[in-house]
Amino acid sequence: MIKVGIITASDKGSRGEREDKSAPVIKDMARQIGGEVIHYVIVPDEQTELVRSMKYCADVLKLDLVFTTGGTGMSPRDITPEATMSIVERLVPGIPEAMRMRSLAVTDRAMLSRAVAGIRAETLIINLPGSPKAVKECLDVILPPLKHGIEILRGDTGECGSNI
Repeated sequence: MIKVGIITASDKGSRGEREDKSAPVIKDMARQIGGEVIHYVIVPDEQTELVRSMKYCADVLKLDLVFTTGGTGMSPRDITPEATMSIVERLVPGIPEAMRMRSLAVTDRAMLSRAVAGIRAETLIINLPGSPKAVKECLDVILPPLKHGIEILRGDTGECGSNI
């Protein structure tokens, strides 16, 4: 089982003014790789709240994988990438690169995404967009190799070579 956390960054969602439609997509799709959501929270677009939530998932709950959704655009309130970069120890640039490549096939606006992915201790943190449609598009491309990545991160396997 892969222990998963979901953190939704949304001012309106945190006040109960908007339904979170992305988290259910993440929860459903995470099952494809044996993921079980252990923690879910909606926080305002505030760096201190995002940092606190990500640290809780990684340091206290020791989750394998944390998805953030929302806050990756160019609005002044979109600070999820900055919050993520402030706490991760190593970046995993291929993940957001793959998401942007996939999304660019759908819309040229994908190049405006500032999403990042990184590792804190043994937790992989990935920024996803806030739109349920975009979340699905991104997860479609990154989920297949993520299970292997989590196994490597946990020390369950050490082989990255493909058997072609």
